[in-house]
Amino acid sequence: MNTAPDTVSTAFQMLTALGIVLGGLLVAFYFMKRFLKRDVGGSKEQLIKVIASQYIGLKKNISLVEIPGSILVVGVSNDNISLLTKIEDKVLLDVLRQESSRGTLSFSAQLQRLTGKFKQAKNSE
Repeated sequence: MNTAPDTVSTAFQMLTALGIVLGGLLVAFYFMKRFLKRDVGGSKEQLIKVIASQYIGLKKNISLVEIPGSILVVGVSNDNISLLTKIEDKVLLDVLRQESSRGTLSFSAQLQRLTGKFKQAKNSE
């Protein structure tokens, strides 16, 4: 009478159970990532936008940050962020918002603009 357990079938059962548990965890993480990610940000629009940033030294810059209702001028250093001023002038706010809405051109748009200038200069010669 052989009472020793069969090692092959026991190992197979253990690996099957491990695969089921790991598969269940992966499915749970997938659904958590997919469905919980939507609720974290709220709306798709960003309420806080960095309009412009200019470096003034090593790890030091000045940034224009738009928040609802005003624009903040913020000084940022290696270990400190300080409010320099708050822009509340309506005319200046409109001008800065128009500049920020233009945005930066993509690489392909800039390349087309530059090659267009070269083509025009070559055609005019």
